[in-house]
Amino acid sequence: MIDIAGNVSRLRPHIKTHKSREIVRMQVISGIHKFKCATLAEVELLGLEKVNDVVLAIQPIGPDISRFVALAKCFGDTTFSVVVDNASVVHQLNACCEAEGTRLGVFLDLNVGMDRTGIKPGMEALARYRLLHEMPYLDVSGLHIYDGHIHDSNLAHRTDRVEDCWTVAANFIGLLERMGFAPPVLIAGGSPSFPIHAKRPGLELSPGTTLLWDLNGVDGLKDLPFECAAFLLTRVVSKPAPGLVCFDLGHKAVAAEMPHPRVRFQGLEDADFVSQSEEHLVVETDQWESIRVGDTYIGIPRHVCPTVALYDHVHVVEDDQISGTWEVAARHRL
Repeated sequence: MIDIAGNVSRLRPHIKTHKSREIVRMQVISGIHKFKCATLAEVELLGLEKVNDVVLAIQPIGPDISRFVALAKCFGDTTFSVVVDNASVVHQLNACCEAEGTRLGVFLDLNVGMDRTGIKPGMEALARYRLLHEMPYLDVSGLHIYDGHIHDSNLAHRTDRVEDCWTVAANFIGLLERMGFAPPVLIAGGSPSFPIHAKRPGLELSPGTTLLWDLNGVDGLKDLPFECAAFLLTRVVSKPAPGLVCFDLGHKAVAAEMPHPRVRFQGLEDADFVSQSEEHLVVETDQWESIRVGDTYIGIPRHVCPTVALYDHVHVVEDDQISGTWEVAARHRL
């Protein structure tokens, strides 16, 4: 990540993938001091680690507004900011900060095509950005530009789509400058797009999956130089019929929102996935006769972020030996 970014100060990695204090510490040792997160538990973890700068990349609503403000006030060694797109939330955040006697940084969340959160660049976004500047307890930092819907396996296609989204954002940035606003801090990109954004000076880059990588990256992003660091250990629990093997790797053990294969077994690459339920995963394989009940296999998850969140702890392997255990400290919900 640092090599691609060109300068460690440009990185603001997301911690949603690993949710681990140990990996946060490894990054701090490497010179990374800005982070992005998605839950209040992750906010708390980063506050406890006394990192320099944290952005909560989801707009807080309801009781989460006061909870976030309270956490930001509690951890005074860290600068906290949050992304917003809604005027009512802006007013609530400002009022809560006033009541607590504290301040927060804010980024306007731009919708550049993902249609998940954010406000589309244009006059309404300009009005929202102006509103942020009118809030006495909010410090306007800049713009959050996330293009997480772009993960084409073809680099040229991915680059074209990233550039199209960036053009929309750049036009809005130009509008802000013409209206007299100071140049904003810009947080852009996720794991598939951050190497493309890295070619633009002045951006903060926020990959996350790069820290562990997964099958989506292995198969779909072959141009990126990352290796898998997170694996699943599974055992054969049954051989219910000729050709069929059942593993103890159900929905509760590996992220189940992706289509099959949700995991790739090392040494069993020919496996065709038949069914999966809460505790079981059934595959069909030509290696059926040589497989025994109780055999162990290592698998790479299709989507590592929600897979990690299923576990309280992970085992650390160095030189083919278990050397310790790390807590998945921020998997809980506040």
